[in-house]
Amino acid sequence: MTSTLIRGRALSFNRAPESIDDSAAYAYESDGALLVENGVIKACGPYATVKTAAPEGVEEIDHRPHLIVPGFIDTHLHFPQMQVMASYAANLLEWLNTYTFPEECRFIETAHAERIARHFFDEMVRHGTTTATAYCSVHKASVDAFFAESLRRGTCMVAGKVMMDRNAPQGLLDTPEMSYDETRAVIADWHGRGRNHVAITPRFAITSTPEQMEAAKSLVREFPDLHVQTHLSENRDEIAFTCELYPEAKDYTDVYARYGLLGRKSLFGHCIHLSEREADAMSETGSVAVFCPTSNLFLGSGLFPLDDLTRRAKPVRVAVASDIGGGTSYSMLKTLDEAYKVVQLQGERLNPFDSFYMMTRGNAEALSLENRIGTLEPGSDADLTVLDMAATPAMALRAEVVNSLADELFLLQTMGDDRSIVETYVAGKPAKSTLDIA
Repeated sequence: MTSTLIRGRALSFNRAPESIDDSAAYAYESDGALLVENGVIKACGPYATVKTAAPEGVEEIDHRPHLIVPGFIDTHLHFPQMQVMASYAANLLEWLNTYTFPEECRFIETAHAERIARHFFDEMVRHGTTTATAYCSVHKASVDAFFAESLRRGTCMVAGKVMMDRNAPQGLLDTPEMSYDETRAVIADWHGRGRNHVAITPRFAITSTPEQMEAAKSLVREFPDLHVQTHLSENRDEIAFTCELYPEAKDYTDVYARYGLLGRKSLFGHCIHLSEREADAMSETGSVAVFCPTSNLFLGSGLFPLDDLTRRAKPVRVAVASDIGGGTSYSMLKTLDEAYKVVQLQGERLNPFDSFYMMTRGNAEALSLENRIGTLEPGSDADLTVLDMAATPAMALRAEVVNSLADELFLLQTMGDDRSIVETYVAGKPAKSTLDIA
């Protein structure tokens, strides 16, 4: 058994904050410590208390004065799109056809998929993200490369083989039968291996025929405990095209409902333009709307109605994500910085405790994985992010006058990036500082 005592200021959430003054929503230790054994948190609390309970001679790592939080969680991104970031296009559909689809065709090549997987996990660790929900490409080779790298690094990841059989280049098309068979093969090969979770992944209704959606429905029935991920109501042209392709459906959301894809482990990227009926359907099934602020702004898709969805009579569960490569930063700090602005533009405010809850426990709850990740509670996997609010000269100058935890969190969210990540721990092992030898 290996034990480590990790010391620093520690912050973890018990539930969603009701206001910026809701101190009961979180646990904060000004001199805290975590006892980690074999990758799992065994104790968390005041340093003196945890130290007393630790084995004699335990290795200590002192991160004071830095802040230790649960590892960041990103609930929607595209692993094959790393080299698509910062591609100039007018809107979603132009961006997909001009840049994204041609790039994803390259992932039929195992060597390319493995190379990008290494870079992907490096960037996750560098930016403090320890769990991500990822779309691979239509090729099984891309999924194998992703999960193999995850297994090697010991990360908790959710990912799936994209299912798409129309409205894309020939090199990105499968068939309903192939998508079903290969997804089943991915599940057999990777689900539950290490900390890997497989998601059933029809890309979106535009790129799947009704026959393929039936295949996705069959997979959900056979594997009801798996996650489902797809896209919904990102762009008005996309919505109109979807409704043309599925004229029998009441609306975009109803397309997915007809194939049994709504549910508590179903993640729908974007959800910017939902009708009241659609929001009711999402709420009633416990489906998750995933807020992707940097991508929505970059592609001009619209402003995610965070408060409207979460405060309605039938609230919708919400997560937050980078949506690489439509998104413009791997950093969840930058993602929440843009989320703050999106909410501001709608006359509301996103307080910093909300932001850090969303990046950690909130996203873990959206994935139904809060019993393993997203907190510093005993029994959780020891995925941790250590933050420095004075990581750059400009941040250090601002930090001189920070006089509250809320101020510190907002400074990190607004000015922070990968330089603010002192260390990232994956299952109790330091991962960022060892990147050069990974």
